[in-house]
Amino acid sequence: MHDAPHPLAGQTVTVQPAAPLFTYSGTEQLQIRLEDWHDRVFGQSWMTYQGHPASLAYAMRSAEGSLPTDNQVIYGRCDRGFGHLVHVSEIQDGAE
Repeated sequence: MHDAPHPLAGQTVTVQPAAPLFTYSGTEQLQIRLEDWHDRVFGQSWMTYQGHPASLAYAMRSAEGSLPTDNQVIYGRCDRGFGHLVHVSEIQDGAE
């Protein structure tokens, strides 16, 4: 579990998805407003959060895009209002 907020929590960042996000068909760069580390927002790892759409989608994306299966995952929202998980390695403009 992360003790401190992600350094970019509350900010909008550019993300280059390794595999398509749930509501997008490609891997073009997207703007996402980061809320915080997944485990700080939901109180547990994305890997153990059963039935959560963003966690399930990230599990599929991590397999397709060869993303790490660690807890360096941030929850955020895109312009379409859906919540997504992105790995720190997908953030293009900011600190990890």
